[in-house]
Amino acid sequence: MTETFRLSTPFTARTTAAEILDGVDLTGRRMIVTGGASGIGTETVRALAGAGAEVTVATRAPARAEPLVAEFAGRVHAAALDLADLTSVDAFLAGWDGPLHALVANAGVMAIPARQLTAEGWELQLATNYLGHFALVRGLHPHLRAAGSARVVLVSSGAHLREAFDFDDPQFERQPYDTWAAYGRSKTAEVLLAVGIARRWGGDGITANALNPGFITTNLQRHMDDETLRAFGAMDEAGNRIEQPYYKTAAQGAATSVLLAASPLVEGVTGRYFDDNQEADVVAGGPEATGGVAAHAVDPAAADRLWEYAEAVLAGRR
Repeated sequence: MTETFRLSTPFTARTTAAEILDGVDLTGRRMIVTGGASGIGTETVRALAGAGAEVTVATRAPARAEPLVAEFAGRVHAAALDLADLTSVDAFLAGWDGPLHALVANAGVMAIPARQLTAEGWELQLATNYLGHFALVRGLHPHLRAAGSARVVLVSSGAHLREAFDFDDPQFERQPYDTWAAYGRSKTAEVLLAVGIARRWGGDGITANALNPGFITTNLQRHMDDETLRAFGAMDEAGNRIEQPYYKTAAQGAATSVLLAASPLVEGVTGRYFDDNQEADVVAGGPEATGGVAAHAVDPAAADRLWEYAEAVLAGRR
């Protein structure tokens, strides 16, 4: 029996994305960051481009990326991508040419208060956080393979700990919609996508890992009402936003994404989950879990089943 060792790095929860790449030269590397025009996505782009990579910001509103494009003239580009719209995903894929060294699947939505459906009839959180990224990754597979050594990074969340993927009713068609269950399940799906890629594409020189960026005040919380923000300790009774001591800056929140996308310290590492720049322990998961990666999110059988489910959904078989 082969023993698996948990990988550790010299970095901490307070290390910034730029510090991760101190001394690393990414000249000649081509990368995509979804949702790269705001929040930790912007800091991910900034660190990668600052180290010499050519980075495409894939975003629903390319105009929002103009400051980054201007800051890194010639190295940062913007392209339209709406992960909840397969037509948009197809258009983005049609516009990509040549090898791809890293894809950071950073875009996402959280806490959609009521069940919303995309044009394809998919529940919005699952569509944006998982199914759209699955379609994108699958379409980019030839370009990742062409790079010779490529990485896929899935930005998940600690919310995955509380929710295994529901294969019986993934779209909330029969059970009452639950805001946080939908979010948690979509984030579990992202971790399982990393496991699925590791199981299928390792022979192509492609690695895939998932991560929890931690608590950061970003536009991701835009759907949370005041009561929920107070419950999270993110707002006081007067309506002022609060950043608890454990909150990170956007540059710190982007660090683990950058570690997995470009650091030589994780070369060849695949199918794993990282938190605060360290590989996480596998835990049971459930309502009381506060850290680590849930066993249900790294289960190879579940990863294979979810891959098959996603392929069926994209083929229109639901």
